[in-house]
Amino acid sequence: MDYSLIDLLALLGAVGLFLYGMKIMSEGLQKTAGKRLRSILAWMTKNRFLAVITGIVITALIQSSSASVSMVVSFVNAGLMPLEQSLAVSFGAALGTTFTEWIIAIFGFKVKMTAFLLPMLAFAVPMMFVKKNNWKNIGELLIGFAFLFMGLDAISANVPDLSKSPEVFASLQQYTSMGFLSIIFFTLVGWVVTMVIQSSAATFAIVLIMAAKGWISFDIACAMVLGASIGTSITPLLASLGGNAEAKKAALGHALFNLFGAIWVLIIFQPFVSMVTWVVKDLFNLGDPWALYNSVKGGASVDDGLLAQEQVAMSIGMTMFHTIFKVCNLLIMIWFTKLYAKLLDKLIKGKKQDEEFQLKYIQGGLMSASELNIAQAEREIVVMAERVERMLGMVKELVHTKTGTPEFTKLYSRIEKYEDISDRMEFEIGSYLNKVLDGKLSSMAKKRVSGLLSIISELESIADSSNNIAKALVRKEEADAHFNEYNYKNIDEMLKLVSEAMTNMLTVLIDLDNVTPEDLMRNYNKEREINNFRNACRTENIENVNQHKYPYKAGIFYMDIVCETEKLGDFIVNVIDSVEDIMRSNASPSNPLDIGELNPEKTAKPIV
Repeated sequence: MDYSLIDLLALLGAVGLFLYGMKIMSEGLQKTAGKRLRSILAWMTKNRFLAVITGIVITALIQSSSASVSMVVSFVNAGLMPLEQSLAVSFGAALGTTFTEWIIAIFGFKVKMTAFLLPMLAFAVPMMFVKKNNWKNIGELLIGFAFLFMGLDAISANVPDLSKSPEVFASLQQYTSMGFLSIIFFTLVGWVVTMVIQSSAATFAIVLIMAAKGWISFDIACAMVLGASIGTSITPLLASLGGNAEAKKAALGHALFNLFGAIWVLIIFQPFVSMVTWVVKDLFNLGDPWALYNSVKGGASVDDGLLAQEQVAMSIGMTMFHTIFKVCNLLIMIWFTKLYAKLLDKLIKGKKQDEEFQLKYIQGGLMSASELNIAQAEREIVVMAERVERMLGMVKELVHTKTGTPEFTKLYSRIEKYEDISDRMEFEIGSYLNKVLDGKLSSMAKKRVSGLLSIISELESIADSSNNIAKALVRKEEADAHFNEYNYKNIDEMLKLVSEAMTNMLTVLIDLDNVTPEDLMRNYNKEREINNFRNACRTENIENVNQHKYPYKAGIFYMDIVCETEKLGDFIVNVIDSVEDIMRSNASPSNPLDIGELNPEKTAKPIV
């Protein structure tokens, strides 16, 4: 088989067209779906059985379990899909990949869509010149879809045709008579070949050629197909390398699902193959899958056309074997999804987030789709907010820890470390969001990113203010000032009100898409409580100092801490103001969000 440099360049160009089409289609889909994309994904995977169906359908449509599972890995990395649901989608994807094999087995080639692509472009290109953004986005989606399948067709036309040089695999025939060792050997061959070409469907086509020539028996062909089902896991594993621990668990889960399935089938391999033979030959009367190999072994030739029916029976038998294997594996594993997730948790442990700086959801390796990247940033912001909340808890503990003790020093050092981590998180998340802004985003998404940038700035200010309270406690000790029970009681009450405001803020940040005006008002009311109590403390402090209930020096540090704590409430309510801006930007002109001005003290903040 001759394959020139021009052929190679044509193949690379075809791959480029495919990738460009995928990029355009992805951006168009995201801008069209907008904020609904995440809710659609959540609905599709709200239980494991629906998630399985989702995996089957998606894989059947795109004809690649590797691609669909890689997509699931990116969703898990973004926090859009929990691990258990992602496993169920992967299980369904493993079964969905047999759809392609049935097409190969029955028709000998994949269904081509090229006849529909040019008419699709005839509709899509004019849509790009319409003023309405929604039509432009749909047009972009259709153009990307057309380019993607044009690229696929070009790849098919320019890739080296292994079917024209099957003699490469003829040397393997000498390993077919080693009994069960042959089964193990050819399972490994199928595994390795699929890892190299990253397509179980392509491996199936190669095995089909080998079996159709009569080089290998039906059971050897089934062993190679079994190995291919394991090898197809390599692409999701590679996609997860730049992801977080959850993404790695999702990819490894897909690989272990196929590996465990292959192991139990190998244990009962001969009875399982006999059962498949009975299904094809006796139950459906489609012919004997072994007949072709036996005929060739007896001296018949596959070139005279007399063995065409035997070839059909053999190819259907191979597909039936893979399908029954995947169905049985799915029916077994679907009931152990939770147990399976626990096993993955033990195999892959995430890095400890509390004491060391480590982004949890944002990973540059999977940064490919801007709209979905916003979700990754939002989950990371929640992590930052939770860390700041823990920092506030340390401050509450520090207030009642005796200064000069090892416990005080250790706690103070942790607060300083958390403040440093918050600075780095603000920088990393902010830089990430700026990169997202460089992508193709809808106007609504740009406003959302602007609101998120404001939120991380306020969260970092909360960390700074918490650290300032800790520093005030140190200065108090250095000045030899001492609080009485009254001072501690009011400081505790202020910190309690701020903690409640922090909890309310976290509730809002965790589910930004379902925030209600009542949620915002609850936060604004808490801020008024904080302000009123601060004012009361300030008034009483003057009277208490004048009446010598505690020294003037203690009163200074007491009010420093009270006022700094009140600033915490201000920063928290600034986060809520940014959330309100996001809510207003999400409201459509046809359905405006009528929530009035919930915070009368709020100054209008322009959205960049």
